[in-house]
Amino acid sequence: MFLILCLILPLTAQASNVEDSLVVGIQSVKTQYIDPLSPVERDMMSIYDLVYESLVTIDDNYLPQPLLCESWELTSSGRSWTFHMREGLVFSDGTPLTAYDVVATAEYILQKATDESSQDTGYYANLRYYVSSISAPDQYTVVVRAARSYYGLLYAMTFPVLPAAQLGQQQPLGSGPYVIESFQPGSYLLLGVNTRWWKNLPQVREISFLMYDVPKSVIESYEYARVDTIFTRSIAAAQYRSGTSSLALDYRTNQLECLLMNHSHARLASENVRKAIRYVVDVDKLASNVYLGMVARTDTPFIPGTWMYNDSLDAYFVRNLDEAKRLLNEEGWGDSNGDGILDRLDEKGKLVNFTLTLYVYEEPENDVRMECANLIAEQLAQVGISVSISAQTFAGIQEKLSAGSFQLALVSYAMDVPPDPGFLLMTSNTGNYVRYRSTAMNDLFKQLRTCVSQSEYQQTLMDIQTQFAKDCPFICLFWRKGVVLTRKMYTTRRDVRELSLLRGIESFRTLK
Repeated sequence: MFLILCLILPLTAQASNVEDSLVVGIQSVKTQYIDPLSPVERDMMSIYDLVYESLVTIDDNYLPQPLLCESWELTSSGRSWTFHMREGLVFSDGTPLTAYDVVATAEYILQKATDESSQDTGYYANLRYYVSSISAPDQYTVVVRAARSYYGLLYAMTFPVLPAAQLGQQQPLGSGPYVIESFQPGSYLLLGVNTRWWKNLPQVREISFLMYDVPKSVIESYEYARVDTIFTRSIAAAQYRSGTSSLALDYRTNQLECLLMNHSHARLASENVRKAIRYVVDVDKLASNVYLGMVARTDTPFIPGTWMYNDSLDAYFVRNLDEAKRLLNEEGWGDSNGDGILDRLDEKGKLVNFTLTLYVYEEPENDVRMECANLIAEQLAQVGISVSISAQTFAGIQEKLSAGSFQLALVSYAMDVPPDPGFLLMTSNTGNYVRYRSTAMNDLFKQLRTCVSQSEYQQTLMDIQTQFAKDCPFICLFWRKGVVLTRKMYTTRRDVRELSLLRGIESFRTLK
């Protein structure tokens, strides 16, 4: 789904405008060669974004716009999209970039995505869910036969276009504003201007990237002024967001933090119980006390502040302990012995306590999730729900989610670029670990995947979020944030998003 920015631009004179060069500190230890179709580190993708271009781009309003193409149209049947390429496009060596390169790149992505013998399906493997076939009747025309002919397909056409002759090769040519001049894995990467770029050449002629192994080292490189700019998602960076010596550009990542509730477990099968838990969890407190504001709250699996977000549902998500207690009491839960823990008689007439286990996967770069889980447990105890916490490895949490052998789980989803979370909410889909079943929700997603205009698509997204609020399949907590710390301002774009953190540097101009 990828994502919209919340910029923090202090009105101070401490940061100067960038001139002709910029030095950036990033975390990179795994990238041994340049492969824009199978990136292994998120910071490297912000570099690729300056070197490679796509048929379609996403603007500051998170809407698809032409990039390498200049327009598109849909056939009356709704199954084929025709994209018209710009004329005169070339790769950085002067080789023409045509519709044939677009088709070859897409077919390469689709081939990798469907190769059952390969473990590397590529970053853009989801293209297979959108494109049935792709062809080029001439060098300026791309025709896509849609697997799902709907508006979301445009978001899927944002993959990097490479020369047909260089697919599968290391460090292929691009058509973007910059070229890779040198690269030493784990040490540095140098970008220079692509003098054959089809737009006005950038003012910033050179961008150097210094590579560090851990987030702490990235932050230290900024503290000791070894670099002008850093990208970081570390909570430790929160202390710099209110400083006077830097500009702090907050950006929302594609990581959606959620509290999952297993519907197949007897205590969580009731909609009333799930809603009660939602009424209890204080998301604002989690955001401020644990994540130090390095998150953006969301009530649904969509991006707040964008055209796709339904902001008319606040009443469903207001914290209300009294309503939570009422709903739990309606389901027969009460504190019969005064020990502070809810209980009720089971089907055999035995008194059982309302106890739950919360599984947590603590990511190496997200060492606060356990603290978040502890605070959730404290909050649920306020209404008599006793929660024990169990730390899990990545393999362990995956196994339990897939098998449905959990009660509560604090996890995150890496959301895709197209705004379509059907994989989370449709019956039996891959990410629907909570075993949520709703004919109404299934029908809404089927409807979504027939909407070919932005207005139709938007209205259906609104309806999906209303259904989500009513059913409470799980609890969306927030989108994780990162921050770009910089002493040199390099962009005027208001949506500097994850994976495109230098977005706008190609068009930045210092006023003389």
